[in-house]
Amino acid sequence: MQVWPGERYPLGATYDGMGTNFAIFSEVAERIELCLFDEWDVGHERRVELREVDAYVWHAYIPGIGPGQRYGYRVHGPYDPANGLRCNPHKLLIDPYAKAVDGDVHWDPAVYDYVHGEPERMSETDSAPFMPKSVVVNPYFDWGNDAPPRIPYHHSVIYEAHVRGLTMRLPGIPEELRGTYAGIASPPMIEHLTRLGITAIELMPVHQFVNDHRLADLGLRNYWGYNTIGFFAPHHAYSALGHVGQQVQEFRGMVKALHAAGIEVILDVVYNHTAEGNHLGPTLSFKGVDNPSYYRLSEEDRRYYVDYTGTGNSLNVRSPHSLQLIMDSLRYWVTEMHVDGFRFDLAATLAREFYEVDRLSTFFEVVQQDPVVSRVKLIAEPWDVGPGGYQVGNFPPQWTEWNGKYRDTVRDFWRGEPATLAEFASRISGSADLYQDDGRRPFHSINFVTCHDGFTLTDLVSYNDKHNEANGEDNRDGESHNRSWNCGVEGDTDDPGVLALRAKQRRNFIATLLLSQGVPMIGHGDELGRTQRGNNNAYCQDSELAWIDWDAIDTELLDFTRRLVEFRRQHQVFQRRRFFTGLPVRGREIDEPLPDLAWYTPDGRQMTGEDWGNDFGRSVALFVNGDGIRERGQYGQRHHDASFWLCFNAHDAPLDFTPPPAEFGQRWELVISTVEPDQDKGTTIEAGGTVCVPDRSLVVLERVA
Repeated sequence: MQVWPGERYPLGATYDGMGTNFAIFSEVAERIELCLFDEWDVGHERRVELREVDAYVWHAYIPGIGPGQRYGYRVHGPYDPANGLRCNPHKLLIDPYAKAVDGDVHWDPAVYDYVHGEPERMSETDSAPFMPKSVVVNPYFDWGNDAPPRIPYHHSVIYEAHVRGLTMRLPGIPEELRGTYAGIASPPMIEHLTRLGITAIELMPVHQFVNDHRLADLGLRNYWGYNTIGFFAPHHAYSALGHVGQQVQEFRGMVKALHAAGIEVILDVVYNHTAEGNHLGPTLSFKGVDNPSYYRLSEEDRRYYVDYTGTGNSLNVRSPHSLQLIMDSLRYWVTEMHVDGFRFDLAATLAREFYEVDRLSTFFEVVQQDPVVSRVKLIAEPWDVGPGGYQVGNFPPQWTEWNGKYRDTVRDFWRGEPATLAEFASRISGSADLYQDDGRRPFHSINFVTCHDGFTLTDLVSYNDKHNEANGEDNRDGESHNRSWNCGVEGDTDDPGVLALRAKQRRNFIATLLLSQGVPMIGHGDELGRTQRGNNNAYCQDSELAWIDWDAIDTELLDFTRRLVEFRRQHQVFQRRRFFTGLPVRGREIDEPLPDLAWYTPDGRQMTGEDWGNDFGRSVALFVNGDGIRERGQYGQRHHDASFWLCFNAHDAPLDFTPPPAEFGQRWELVISTVEPDQDKGTTIEAGGTVCVPDRSLVVLERVA
């Protein structure tokens, strides 16, 4: 076999049409062997020593090696856990820059670098038979005229989804395509997404991940995928076409199909930790390549890992090589896979250079100046489990955030929690208290009521307590408190009154979400009435418990959600790019301009400080003025939107609401009601009249005169 020196960049395995360049970083290695596995006999291993080393990058070029070649590395060097060094050439390692991975980890003791029961003693058992293999991929793909939709944040509606859970039971998709990237790209799936009106699908982790040893022993699987081992590789189990590079092309085909439908692709990425766990975890890749460069090690005892994630380790973003890995990965997914943005899991961890969360950490500085990554959507989950880790509102101006305070406040309001009015008003009007002081806009708030982590929307209003018994932890895992109201009856019921109340509460949440300033995010299946039967932590439930049951969808809820998404799309007043001021704005030809926003009590009085502090304030009305909306149209013209009066009643009894004074509008027409979606639609109320808003419901009226 010919072996040429090759190049130190790019890292990973790079095929050029004639052969493949292999390059891997390790500062601690003394020798590195490239291990090649035959296509038909993966047990047959050829080893090639990488003799060229530049700036701690070991590299070689091998002519004739092409797509589909399985490979791995063995790193020779010091094995000294007490000093954070874990080189062990008996362990086959996945390339940290692998573009594809074939196979799963088989949980044999060989995949651990130490002897079982003796964590300081190096294991000499070969792990190759039990390890996945890295794969050389074909970099070429016919993108045709693919172009990113580039939908502005304020026009966005995000749909959080799981590749398998979304498509495993969808009629019309061939069985062999269910649960795959091709299933997402199928006509039935794209038709549902486009009819729903979403503008972006946010896919839960699709980076290559590992099924945990503990879950495997319990007969369960890591379903969510927050257990990454390959930051460049699409997860192989989501591929219908094959696992030796075909997953890359299938993923690209999915992106291309979604873009053709006008839908952006956002990836939920987990750069805060890896699947290798703590000092007792397996050695699969980074740990054996260069443990101190890739992981945060304890300053008191370097055999242990700093853990801000609750998973055993934290990636070392202080290291230039670890930081390079993250940035190279992000650029790869944008430039080579054409994704449109990222949601960063436990993003506060990436901001920890030393101990505290540092808003100006190196990671954010690098992202800010990067010509590729800085131009896509960047969404932070603004917390981790470390001290001071809850950082909602504190990320740099370029970042949007999952607004956990929005979720909690909206839930509290609709369950009738006292003293929530002031914060509820702030949350649905864009959370200016969190974002305005650092140059950000309402759309920096990603609003949500439910997400993958917690109850589904249906379960939120159906269960007081979690029911996670199937997870094998005696129901100890998952969120302990349900911040909602379950309509008085737990779980399944045939009581028509309870079912009607639950249906109304779901509509309240959907309507509130889609009428709030900011970017709404819908959890997949919430528009269909999806249930997990009270399980609020389905991370290990790769089964019908977590998959959408498309044969049992709530068509009324689906129709209501579609109408609300379309209503939001038609009215710029609910997609503002700037915060409300409460000051008069000019629009119509009227003597006195009206404020852009005004809050009222149900009896028509403008809210005062005392009203906001009312411990029993569970109702409020909001006037939003479309006169000040100046959205540039396709040809540069400006127009003004309609104005609306929103009435929120979280009381357990009906209330009469009086419209704002006559100068705000002479006549109002009912356009949305969460009581019965079509009931009384078109009803008009004159200035000085009243509209009865039933208990726990929301109505929207449009000014028509």
